[in-house]
Amino acid sequence: MGGIIVALALALTLSGCSALKLGYNSLPELLYWWLDGYADFSDGQDKQVRAELARLHTWHRQQELPRVSELLARLEQLAPGEISPQQACTVVADAQARLASVSDAIGPAAGTVIASFSETQLRHIERKFRRSNDKFRKEAIDVSKAEAQDKRFDQMLDRLEMLYGRLDEPQRAVLRQGIAQSDYDAARILADRQRRQQDLLQTLRHVARAHMAPEEARAQLRAWLERAQHAPDAAYRSWQEGLVQEGCRTFAAVHQSTTASQREHAVRRLRGYQSDLRELAAPAQ
Repeated sequence: MGGIIVALALALTLSGCSALKLGYNSLPELLYWWLDGYADFSDGQDKQVRAELARLHTWHRQQELPRVSELLARLEQLAPGEISPQQACTVVADAQARLASVSDAIGPAAGTVIASFSETQLRHIERKFRRSNDKFRKEAIDVSKAEAQDKRFDQMLDRLEMLYGRLDEPQRAVLRQGIAQSDYDAARILADRQRRQQDLLQTLRHVARAHMAPEEARAQLRAWLERAQHAPDAAYRSWQEGLVQEGCRTFAAVHQSTTASQREHAVRRLRGYQSDLRELAAPAQ
């Protein structure tokens, strides 16, 4: 529950300024409806979930937005010059640290809610997982290699052009080459995704059947988040880290191919994001 807030917040920092402000202020409501689509909350759970999301949102606004702004400031300092893969990976590590911090901020209300899940709700979550996995399989696995790479290219291009503005064909070729050489394996990602889902369902069933106290249930949820973020399979973790390193190399290569005007565009965009985040983090008057 908590980790998705940072994930969405970081994603929003790479969108338009007005969308950033509107989207961030709407996060509790958006997250509620996303979670309710999985868990189908009862009336009593509804109030607790909304209260916990509001608390997390306030905490994130006060504690985390300044840190995200600092992360963007460091990226702004790097943008005018060359960026090495190691420097890019430092930014990634900082973003991952922000994600981890939210897991630690989950409150007792989350434990209260998961301890009250019924078997009907758990089956509902299981069905949603199955449908989501079927969609991922259809879009990322049951397609040709070329189709899968084209989709990844389009997604990555959209994110890069939010930062640099339009990329020219030679720059796009650098991105295509990075994707073509990647060790990305959608089937392997799906298998780990299913592992995390089954682990969560087992955790939720254990919590509900044991009638755990809120603090104990929260501890179980945090333990699952730790396992979700760090796969127990050492070979998978090594492969996953390899993908991160690949992404850092591809980003550095694309950045190296950008022009001075594109880098200045990135500086202006990053500076604007920081201004928006400072405004969002400022205490209400």
